[in-house]
Amino acid sequence: MLQYRWLWPTMMMLLILSSILSVSVGPVSISLMDSLSAVFNWATQQSIGNIAPHEQLVVSNVRLPRTLLALTVGAILAQCGAVMQGLFRNPLADPGIIGVSSGAALGAAICIVLFPDVGSLMISLGAFLCGLATTLIVYRLASNGLGTSVVLLLLSGVAIAALAGAGIGVLTYLANDMALRDLTLWQMGSIAGAQWQYVGLCLLVLVLLSWRFQRDAMALNALLLGEAEARHLGINVDRLKLRLILLCALGVGVSVAATGIIGFIGLVVPHLVRMILGPDHKRLLPMSALLGAALLALADIGARTFLPPAELPVSLVTALIGAPFFIFLLLQQRSKLI
Repeated sequence: MLQYRWLWPTMMMLLILSSILSVSVGPVSISLMDSLSAVFNWATQQSIGNIAPHEQLVVSNVRLPRTLLALTVGAILAQCGAVMQGLFRNPLADPGIIGVSSGAALGAAICIVLFPDVGSLMISLGAFLCGLATTLIVYRLASNGLGTSVVLLLLSGVAIAALAGAGIGVLTYLANDMALRDLTLWQMGSIAGAQWQYVGLCLLVLVLLSWRFQRDAMALNALLLGEAEARHLGINVDRLKLRLILLCALGVGVSVAATGIIGFIGLVVPHLVRMILGPDHKRLLPMSALLGAALLALADIGARTFLPPAELPVSLVTALIGAPFFIFLLLQQRSKLI
């Protein structure tokens, strides 16, 4: 309990520091105090300090929505990762394991290549709808009258992801130069195109998921004992699986629609928190949200500053962090199996 109390203020301080750095760092040189004053001016609709108009514009229209989007998407992906790992009772599980990321990428590719005149919001809508449809198909393939098989769910996710990848390959072959560039950049994942409507949508989804996941935390704890034990405790396991899978599809689909595909946040963050706090989802879920938000904000700062004035896609930074950690987890699992 003492460790948990100590971890809360630490995570909050990390979140605050990463947020302050995110609104202060970028190609346009703005001091820390001017950046904070610009945020205060935006929040209060006042004008204090000697802040140049272009600096106020950069902070309020570019850096602030970008920071908030990174925080909300990081929190969503981390919580969905924690839920998927608890649902499958496997620390190697990831939100993309049920094919939602691949389906969302296919939806975006369809809009970008076949309907090049649609705006970014329609591309995001197409990504979300295809991601959700993919999840429903995978769940249907894995279900029968006796319930839902986790093994079939994983295999169905792999199969549907392969089909989606083939569809994306065909669309990539058919795309012209402009569509091919847009498709490539979108698949890499980036927060550079953050808009306030994306921030509002992701924040709404984050509140919904946090509330619902926390209500199901004790059921997830029971599921860690096994499905038979959870049923003996009075939990409707099939309904719980369907609800959690659909909620994860909603969270990942909205995140992918807003930022493109960003990997490894849902894998690394829950496992790190679980190593410190243990498997109790009532603690694991909120702490994963805090750490996921801070980690994605820091990764976005690294993407902005690693090769100035160029900007890396944030998914490359998260892959540099997550891939070695994933290899570490694989080695751990191998030592347990051999």
